[in-house]
Amino acid sequence: MMNAMLTDFLTGALALILIWAAWRDTRTFTIENRLVVIVALMAPLFWWSVGLPVWPDAMMRIGIALLVFFVLFGAFAVGMMGGGDVKLAAALALWFSPVGNLRFLVIMSIAGGILTLIYWARHKSLKKEGKVKVPYGVAIAIGALWNLAQRFFNQFAG
Repeated sequence: MMNAMLTDFLTGALALILIWAAWRDTRTFTIENRLVVIVALMAPLFWWSVGLPVWPDAMMRIGIALLVFFVLFGAFAVGMMGGGDVKLAAALALWFSPVGNLRFLVIMSIAGGILTLIYWARHKSLKKEGKVKVPYGVAIAIGALWNLAQRFFNQFAG
């Protein structure tokens, strides 16, 4: 690790941004573009701090982020996710290794399913009409925070 203090600062800043985004999403059902831009622009600084080689590692992360964007754009196109959710998940994909991205997407999906069931049950219990709104930014934050926490929980793993 090139600069452990910078890495810790960036990781902590990302965690705070994710908590803020999740909280805001529960209130407004939106994720601001400037938040997504900040997350995306912090990623190359994070890569530098951990000494990530541009080729092939950084390029692979960019490719995976594009893949995440286009797959989740399909969910957006059919009304399953908001545009901010898609952009935030793609920006976060820049931060994680291929295995980390798989873990992120699995945890995000599980959290999203549980969150959807909770909001659906609440919607029905209040006898509301129309489509159930789910702040999917919460699920995205859970998936990403889970990944960020792995360095503390799995410190003995190779």
